[in-house]
Amino acid sequence: MKQPIFIPLAFEISSEDEILAAAQTIKTQMDSRRSVRYFSDRPVSKDVIEAIIMTASSAPSGAHKQPWTFCIVSDPQIKAKIRAAAEKEEYENYHGRMSEEWLKDLEKFDTSWEKEFLTVAPYLIIIFKKAYDIHDGLKSKNYYVSESVGIAAGFLIAAIHLTGLVTLTHTPSPMNFLQDILERPENERPYLLLPVGFPADDAQVPLLHRKALDEVIKWY
Repeated sequence: MKQPIFIPLAFEISSEDEILAAAQTIKTQMDSRRSVRYFSDRPVSKDVIEAIIMTASSAPSGAHKQPWTFCIVSDPQIKAKIRAAAEKEEYENYHGRMSEEWLKDLEKFDTSWEKEFLTVAPYLIIIFKKAYDIHDGLKSKNYYVSESVGIAAGFLIAAIHLTGLVTLTHTPSPMNFLQDILERPENERPYLLLPVGFPADDAQVPLLHRKALDEVIKWY
């Protein structure tokens, strides 16, 4: 068996005050993050999108398999196809698939089956998860795929926000149409769609309250 190669960890220990200050800064920055449904068509640099994608791709993954593909869509015609297909599924969701309880829980967001942001936002990032890889015609197994891709998605959402852009997690269900429109291989399945850009000048978000510390933390 080939012996693994290790290198020294590049790490500098900060003072307790520095660590606390950094933690508080990140908490404040991320607490201002909101899901946005109203986008501007203001352009965003391709270099910015590439940087945030590579930040997401630095996420840990099972056996370091990195079982993800990030498809970046800016072509208006492809975005229009995605919107049409997504709205078709969402219409069915809002008119029969969703339970009354689910629809009631969505009322505070004033959302509907219409998804204008899919054609207005300058970029759509569609994350695909790879159940397995194919090299030279041979399959190789990936591990903890959903968990790994979920972590990468979290990295991506944080990177988008900290960069100064906005996004929304969009999961039209079922999402198989994304695989067809983008002509992805059989080993990939759509996981999450994220419109990315600047908010519209008149964008609003619902008044929400996050759970308090004692509701989300249990010390042992």
